[in-house]
Amino acid sequence: MSGLISILADGIAYGMLLFLFSIGLSVTLGLMRFINLAHGAFAMCGGYVAVVLLNGFGVPFLLTLPAAAVVTGLIGVVLERSVIRHVYPMPELQQVLFSIGLAFAAGAVANILFGPQQQPMLLPDWLTARVGFLGVGITGYRLFLVLFGLVAAGLLMALFNFTLFGARVRAAVDDRRAAEGIGINVDRLFALTFGLGAAFAGLGGALAVGFLGLDPTFPFKYLVLVLMVVAIGGPGSIGGSFAAAIAIGAIDALFKYLVPEVGNYVIYALLVLMMIFFPRGLAGRAA
Repeated sequence: MSGLISILADGIAYGMLLFLFSIGLSVTLGLMRFINLAHGAFAMCGGYVAVVLLNGFGVPFLLTLPAAAVVTGLIGVVLERSVIRHVYPMPELQQVLFSIGLAFAAGAVANILFGPQQQPMLLPDWLTARVGFLGVGITGYRLFLVLFGLVAAGLLMALFNFTLFGARVRAAVDDRRAAEGIGINVDRLFALTFGLGAAFAGLGGALAVGFLGLDPTFPFKYLVLVLMVVAIGGPGSIGGSFAAAIAIGAIDALFKYLVPEVGNYVIYALLVLMMIFFPRGLAGRAA
């Protein structure tokens, strides 16, 4: 029983990482109608920022997280203002090809700067120590991921559902001309929204290094899982993405433990069933 609880705890922590990875894509796809398959590149960027600060300059782990988010968010804003905004009106196929090309370019730059090897991360002792939880011992890192993900989900849902900023984003997407007519600066709003999505991707990447590792192939390793979270949760839905990410992480971990022969394929079967019976995702929003 204790082994099962430990596996479930790992799965939930993994799901929290998937949530932090996917939430930026959910925002850009569901609220901005932009198919950003380069989203993993922003997560990779945050991971490298955290590794360089922690291992190279001795910056405390907790300070590397906001640094990774801010740096990645600023890069996202610069890219959005310089090139990505020109892609918004293009057909979906051009958006997909552009963003995939951007991800390959980011991976090549990372390979040149840091090499193809996995990047180690020197975590503090309080994250590597084991903590008693429900009668089993789990690492402080897993527990930290769970708590951090819960806080992030609550803050994002409050931001997009109960603030003027969230209302403006929804208004700009639904009817850009009307939004501009009442004084909303849509270009600046989209830049901030894209930067926010990139910042959360960078934050997720920084948190993931100690759990999933980091190398230049990172933008594509977890792209399918991130797309699954967005599709199952519903594009633009913070709550839907949160529920989908936790479910995918927990189900993946449990079935790999209980039925290792087919465990790797269960979540893909889950995706097929969800798309058949809930084609608009848990939140009822079409991709």
